[in-house]
Amino acid sequence: MAIASSIPSRAVLADLLPAAGSRLGGQLRELALVGGGAALTGLAAQFSVNVPGSPVPVTGQTFAALLVGTALGARRGAASLALYLLAGMAGLPWFAAGSSGWAAPSLGYVLGFVLAGSLTGLLARRGADRSPLRTAVAMVLGNLAIYAVGVPYLAAALHVPLARAAQLGLYPYLIGDGLKVLLATGALPLAWKLVGRRA
Repeated sequence: MAIASSIPSRAVLADLLPAAGSRLGGQLRELALVGGGAALTGLAAQFSVNVPGSPVPVTGQTFAALLVGTALGARRGAASLALYLLAGMAGLPWFAAGSSGWAAPSLGYVLGFVLAGSLTGLLARRGADRSPLRTAVAMVLGNLAIYAVGVPYLAAALHVPLARAAQLGLYPYLIGDGLKVLLATGALPLAWKLVGRRA
């Protein structure tokens, strides 16, 4: 799929928003993007369903975190998800189901969001969100980054072997993750296609 030549090849979706007319305006725009990404993740976290036998709920925050990283780029995406993490740890009730703090065994997944946001943002700078196949690869890699932090953290928090942590915090979620990947695979290239038509 060809994107209009007026759009830079290393642009992410957030770069296509209207530019501010001053340095202060540009800084406020950046803050708004970072804060908006954190707020979107916090809102998505409220769509939470408990999984019997596991301390890790099914939420919309994983999908939101991957979209934030992809749409904002690595620097903004990591900053946005770090803000989400730090504000939640400080007491803002926008983790899953309105929770907050730093004691939850599932906090490792939120730590993984920062890594995943940076990774998917970096890949998006290389055009990984502009075709279905490349989008799917980026989303899968982002999910793996989250699990690479979340599952070992869960094992340490619960004092269980890594294999048991995977049973509790990885395997039950793979089908849902696959559906999220399919959704992103359709949504992100479509967004670029619409942008290309208007450029």
